[in-house]
Amino acid sequence: MKITFKGKLWKITLAFLIGFAVLFIFRFIYGYTSAFKIRDNSYIEEFFEEGMTKRNYASSSYSMKKERGKPGPSAPRYDNDQGTAVKEIDIDQKYEKTATVKSKSENFESDKTKLEKTIEEFNAIIQYEQVSGNKGNRSWHLSIGVQPDKFDTLYATIRHIGMLSSSEVTKVDKTNEFKNLNARKLSLEKIRKSLLELKEQQGKIDEFISLQNRILEIESELQDLGVMLGDFDEENEFCTVKYSLIEGRKPVPVSFLHRIKVAFEWTVQYYLMFLLVVTFATFSAFFILLIVDKLKVLSGILKKLNEK
Repeated sequence: MKITFKGKLWKITLAFLIGFAVLFIFRFIYGYTSAFKIRDNSYIEEFFEEGMTKRNYASSSYSMKKERGKPGPSAPRYDNDQGTAVKEIDIDQKYEKTATVKSKSENFESDKTKLEKTIEEFNAIIQYEQVSGNKGNRSWHLSIGVQPDKFDTLYATIRHIGMLSSSEVTKVDKTNEFKNLNARKLSLEKIRKSLLELKEQQGKIDEFISLQNRILEIESELQDLGVMLGDFDEENEFCTVKYSLIEGRKPVPVSFLHRIKVAFEWTVQYYLMFLLVVTFATFSAFFILLIVDKLKVLSGILKKLNEK
């Protein structure tokens, strides 16, 4: 049975329509299943940069039991049924614990007041604060220092202020850093003591000036170390809560008609792009084959001429 031109045209049109419908249905279903999250521009990058807030440190002491293997006749006491000697080690850990909470608020002033009262109730302190923007588009960023034993309760409380967007807690061990600072301080104190003893001896004026300058440099370093070690003192022990409150409203639910509109626009755009790519590829292939065919004919003519 011979297929007419009209029949061929109808089949080609039907194939294009089926392709369009498949792409449209795919985009429409994707709009329902994908978990798009609308995020504020303020949350794209971390607001609190390095050095913007004060570093707070805390400490905790605990004992750890360490097995030392099976003892001999004169070994220390046994702490288990296997007769293995166990040594108790006292550990004094220094650490930095930080919570980051990001929230939205439809009632900015009310939530701001709630948080201020919460900070006061927990006897915490605001170490950094920034309020920006006009009414309807305000943001409030602050860094809170709280006593380590109240950290978890404060963190749990402020997560319920406003509409929580994200939250996380990070704990970093700082014991080695604390020990290194103490070792450096001890080393500098010994050097200063030696230089002060040299200062009592007689010598040239330029040597005396050079010695005095070196002593001043060491004393300056010791002062800086004293400030850094002061952050580890028990009276200065805090954990940090970084809080961001952004004024805004809840996302409006997307209607069925709007999803159809978005899916249709997306399908038209990308289906046309697909057709253009296919058309370009088809014409390119056609011209390449045509050129190759012409080259073969030309090659045949040249070959015959050479034979003559």
